[in-house]
Amino acid sequence: MSKKNTKHAKIYHNPKCSKSRGALQILNQKGFQVEEIRYLEQPPSVEALTEVCSLLGCKPTDIIRSDEVLFQAMGFNLNDERDDQAWLAILSQHPKFIQRPIVVINNKAVIARPAERIHEILKN
Repeated sequence: MSKKNTKHAKIYHNPKCSKSRGALQILNQKGFQVEEIRYLEQPPSVEALTEVCSLLGCKPTDIIRSDEVLFQAMGFNLNDERDDQAWLAILSQHPKFIQRPIVVINNKAVIARPAERIHEILKN
């Protein structure tokens, strides 16, 4: 396959998560060259999370796993009076709170839960 025809995707990935593995499998089956970002091992920066939210068309609170035990144990609540920058900093410091997997293809992104949601950004 020539470089011009290579399809690229980025996945914010947790290999222990079945949804994340399923999304990676779909991308591989579709012939994508995949950049795996193991966000629990290398937490994304505030800037990277800002870009992800922009591509998803959402606020930082929309990508928070608020049912995560640690999120609740630390006393966080989605109704807390924090601005977007504060939430982005929290997500960068505590990547376990980030929804997964997040797939980025070209200038589009999707939270691939279920993994088949990847097809939503492949249609265009």
